Amino acid sequence: MPETSAMTVIGPDTLFRGEMTFQSAARILGRFEGKITSPGQVEVGEGAQCKATIEAGTVVVDGLVEGDILARERLELNGTAQIRGDITALKLVVAEGASFSGHCAVGPEAVKNAGAAPKAEALAASLPAGTPRIARSTRPVESHGGDLDATLSGLEAKLASFGKARAAAE
Repeated sequence: MPETSAMTVIGPDTLFRGEMTFQSAARILGRFEGKITSPGQVEVGEGAQCKATIEAGTVVVDGLVEGDILARERLELNGTAQIRGDITALKLVVAEGASFSGHCAVGPEAVKNAGAAPKAEALAASLPAGTPRIARSTRPVESHGGDLDATLSGLEAKLASFGKARAAAE
């Protein structure tokens, strides 16, 4: 009996939120928000909107992708493609009319290094959502006496206000 190739389809009237992992191929025709992972092919059809991180063997884009793309074999941006995010691919094909805003890394070294996040980033990614992040500073810390708990509470308050100010600025 001949083997048939399976294709997962997110229809034009569908909104999917979450993570999707599959072995063969997927075609996004509607809206997808989250993360897509596959060793196979991911197609983002014309008119489709993906606010997602995509990691696949081959990625073909005709619609809008807002998020990073890692194509371990090939990334095709067709004439109606719109990408807002960083792309990493072994091979990249860009048709006239495609738009791209972000960083681009192409070639065997780019794909090889794509999975090698710095240790601090890997650790931060493994922490539960909502865990405060503390950046290292080269500036000396002022000490005015007092106990450690009061100092840490003050630092947490400053970090929280810094985060709010930064979010408002973006």
